Amino acid sequence: MSILTDIAAVIGEDRVLTGADAAPYVTDWTGQYVGTPIAVLRPEDTQEVADIVKIANATGTPVVPVSGHTGLTGATMGQDALMLSVDRLNTIYDVDPEGRTATVGAGVILDSLHAAADAHNLIFPLTFGARGSAMIGGVLSTNAGGSNVLRYGNTRDLCLGVEVVMADGRIMNLMSALHKDNSGLNLRQLVIGAEGTLGVITAAVMKLKPKPHAYATAMVAMPTLDDALSLLNTLQDATGGAVEAFEYMTRNYIDRHLSLSEDAKPPFEDRYDVNILVEVGATAPRDAQLRSDGTIPIVAQLEEILGGMLEDGHLLDAVIAQNEAQRAAMWERREAAGEVVVRGGIFVNTDVAVPINKVAAFEAMVTPRLKAIDADCYEVIVSHLGDGNIHHTTFLNRNDPDVMKAMVEAVEDVVQELGGTFSAEHGIGLSKLDTMRRRKDPVALDAMRAIKAALDPKGILNPGKVIPN
Repeated sequence: MSILTDIAAVIGEDRVLTGADAAPYVTDWTGQYVGTPIAVLRPEDTQEVADIVKIANATGTPVVPVSGHTGLTGATMGQDALMLSVDRLNTIYDVDPEGRTATVGAGVILDSLHAAADAHNLIFPLTFGARGSAMIGGVLSTNAGGSNVLRYGNTRDLCLGVEVVMADGRIMNLMSALHKDNSGLNLRQLVIGAEGTLGVITAAVMKLKPKPHAYATAMVAMPTLDDALSLLNTLQDATGGAVEAFEYMTRNYIDRHLSLSEDAKPPFEDRYDVNILVEVGATAPRDAQLRSDGTIPIVAQLEEILGGMLEDGHLLDAVIAQNEAQRAAMWERREAAGEVVVRGGIFVNTDVAVPINKVAAFEAMVTPRLKAIDADCYEVIVSHLGDGNIHHTTFLNRNDPDVMKAMVEAVEDVVQELGGTFSAEHGIGLSKLDTMRRRKDPVALDAMRAIKAALDPKGILNPGKVIPN
């Protein structure tokens, strides 16, 4: 094709992949979304990205930006499109320990940024199970959340500046390290979370945070979710907001994790309905310095609070990590959620959020509605309880599209009744387009369409994703 010849002249023939060479890029990690692209392109810098997009725009050829393929909604499926991989834009340009920022390319893997920050005794706090393959461009494009949102916020809260190639190939430089900039519309926030539909993110300035001197990590069994929220509030008050993670796993989730992993161990001797992984990070040296009796203040504080709740009957069981290996095992249980879902058979997966005091109501309301559709269905919930994000999965015995659609709508109904959202952190992609049509405010959809038309009049950037026609 002449377009590929033109692009090869810009980036080199060896970085225009077709056929078998393109195979590793054309499917997401779940295997649910497999496309047949025109080619996979691997530019090595922003200018090459801009040159590619200019050629595509001139010919009206769709462009699908691709990062680490760790998404769950089909946002990077590149059917009959040019798939533009940012994997070669993987340079960490600068780490500023004084300003506590990192300037990075869109292809930098999350774990690599973690390591670069750690070298300066800092952290980049965004973390989730796919951190070994997810890339900065992708986490910005989906406004990824993860387990530490409670303390540090979503990806958009951790980004100060971006560089973006627009649909006509022009480069928009918003690479500022400023914490305050009120010079007009906030275009940085507009492109974050847009899933590549408004521009191709090529670089970013990300915030770094102080590295905790010590962690107190525990698995806790609670009688109810209300008791769990009471524990969260008590810990936040006692530690000055130092709770980094507060993750909820149901009994069904624990059981399924045990059944799928030979190395998995139960969190407690007994089985409980409400299982919480809690982690507190001590950034003040006084809370982390080893005492003469061998205890660490932040760990002792957690032990004291949990002990008091156990005596009062508001806590059923608790195991506090005594070393890094035990802490890692607790986190492995939580971060295996993706594998637990994908390896579980036929499933309906939703990523929703409700006010944190309504998570229990969501559970109580959704189960009878799903059972009315399929009495044999099996539910699994894992939740970022501290921010109200619920990953609800329903496993089925048969592949029935009508049943699956009915279940999605049943979950949507409950979420809407509770004042929540049908998309918390995974984005929209392809899988939630119908939900967007059904549930998103129609005026908001019109505004989105107008913005898309203004910034990408030919509709070449990740067409057919995020915004329903």
